[in-house]
Amino acid sequence: MVVDLSELALKAGLADYSPVRGCMVIKPYGYAIWELIQKELDARIKECGHENAYFPLFIPESFLKKEADHIEGFAPECAVVTHAGGQKLEEPLVIRPTSETIIYHMFSKWIHSWRDLPFSVNQWANVVRWEMRTRLFLRTTEFLWQEGHTAHATHEEADGEALRMQKVYYDFMTKILALAPIVGQKSDSERFAGAEKTYSLEVLLRDGKILQAGTSHCLGQGFAKAFEIQFQTPNNELEFVHLTSWGVSTRLIGAIVLGHLDEKGLILPPAVAPIQAIIIPIYKTEEEKNKVLEECQKIASELKLAGIRHKIDSNDQTSPGAKFNEWELKGVPIRVQIGPRDVQNNQVELVRRDKCEKLKNIPRLGLPEKIQSLLTEMQDYLYERQLAWREENTYSADSIDELEQILETKGGFIKAHWNGKADTENKIKELTKATIRVKAFDEPEEKGKCLISGEESLQRVYIGRAY
Repeated sequence: MVVDLSELALKAGLADYSPVRGCMVIKPYGYAIWELIQKELDARIKECGHENAYFPLFIPESFLKKEADHIEGFAPECAVVTHAGGQKLEEPLVIRPTSETIIYHMFSKWIHSWRDLPFSVNQWANVVRWEMRTRLFLRTTEFLWQEGHTAHATHEEADGEALRMQKVYYDFMTKILALAPIVGQKSDSERFAGAEKTYSLEVLLRDGKILQAGTSHCLGQGFAKAFEIQFQTPNNELEFVHLTSWGVSTRLIGAIVLGHLDEKGLILPPAVAPIQAIIIPIYKTEEEKNKVLEECQKIASELKLAGIRHKIDSNDQTSPGAKFNEWELKGVPIRVQIGPRDVQNNQVELVRRDKCEKLKNIPRLGLPEKIQSLLTEMQDYLYERQLAWREENTYSADSIDELEQILETKGGFIKAHWNGKADTENKIKELTKATIRVKAFDEPEEKGKCLISGEESLQRVYIGRAY
């Protein structure tokens, strides 16, 4: 399925283009999805003991230069402020592409003893990365995200925290977003600039491409040494802390759209649907209108008490058929249709967005419970559908020619043997325009030969073309 995400996002009212190149305006409907994502994920982050804070948008340029790999990785994407208040600044300020440097500067002021560890903060913020090729929600110059940062006494604790947050993200993506990511470790060339290890969740979308949906990083002591974050041990010795960072962004909305859509438009998982049930009154005469709208208001009151997000579409300027198309495009999970005969018979008609399935003659009595049951069923169905899509579109290749053929004709994930060396990884990218997405945690050991060098390999890696 070839889909223009930007066009769909515009038509469904998720976002619009900003006058600033590469930036987007997130419209109320799209932002409501982000608010639900934020609410659900924020609760999980806090359950892990992390607290929210906020750090400045502007970062002294010298901070980024303290960690060599970090500045090398981000320098091409940085937006820099050189003038303010009508004057040239003594030191340029970078608009944050990520916040490691400013946060670790503060960590150096706050962490002194082993008793201060582990130390953690999380922030919900915006960041700027000067992208050359942009696409709404997937890759924009400015985007919203969550970034967490922790400091630990040992490498084992830090690595454990990075892995724990990957499990939090996995639980969130599967249960709330109904996505089925592959989880594992990035290759050295694909890891975060300045990290020792990067763990990633990679989602296969309906168009056959892959999206990096979330990452966590075991940063080691590189940033700690650059920013002199030291703590006194119980033995009165000074040691550098071990750091982690982890985050997801508004590209999750892109993952939801391209992970669940069909030819009619969006299909939103009920957990993050701003409107879970749209109520459509159907009538011809003024007398019918009054009776039907009165019943719609009763249904709305019942749904409100049941905690179901809902709306009545009572726009007289639009036909019922046009309303059906609009709310299908927007991906609302349940459509409640009610006309004069339904009022008379004390029933409604329901339509499931995921299967486009009509459920007729549904009794009014117990309607909220019926809708809630359907929403739960739809949430599970969408996950199983996405998982099945991933499995149906995961292939194996034992040669570079076979890899290229699958990429050109099918797309998806391709599992192949790789010797773990950067030069062969670069060759794969050069020949196929695909990258090693992840070394999956659950991929079994299997002896084979690298599809480039012919050298021995003990495990297949996941390769694909990504956004």
